[in-house]
Amino acid sequence: MTAAAQALSEDELAVVRATDRDALAGLDEDALLDLHAQIRRARTKYVGQYRRQASARVSGVGGRGKARPQNQRARDKAEVFEAALARVSTAVAKAARESAAELRADRIATAKAARATGPGAPTPQMKTAATADKRPPVKSSGRLKRDASDIAVGRRKQARKDSR
Repeated sequence: MTAAAQALSEDELAVVRATDRDALAGLDEDALLDLHAQIRRARTKYVGQYRRQASARVSGVGGRGKARPQNQRARDKAEVFEAALARVSTAVAKAARESAAELRADRIATAKAARATGPGAPTPQMKTAATADKRPPVKSSGRLKRDASDIAVGRRKQARKDSR
């Protein structure tokens, strides 16, 4: 065990152990995201603690270089959690790529199945999609304001041209 890992409490060590390759392999994407958030909170805690303590000690000891050794434990903890966060981030990215590829394969299979029924025979899903496309999309209040502003700008430009 490294000196940095010895600075961790049992609870913190359990969280870091959960980032081992074997432990990460058994987790799904949601569990990985939860673990990612937990480790990110711990990392942020110790980075903030390190910075606050270091800045408070600078005036007392006379410089950043002299204050650095006194803050070793918080810095070690932050480094351990940073490495753990990198491992979990990699696992989350891998799981996201796999789920995206799976969804893409499902969409392609559905499209091929719909095409295989023949060009003239729409499926019930296609009928509901076709009727849904005929309705205009609902605009948000922000979009309505922007559209009104664009129309007003155009009308002002035209009015200036007409008055010349």
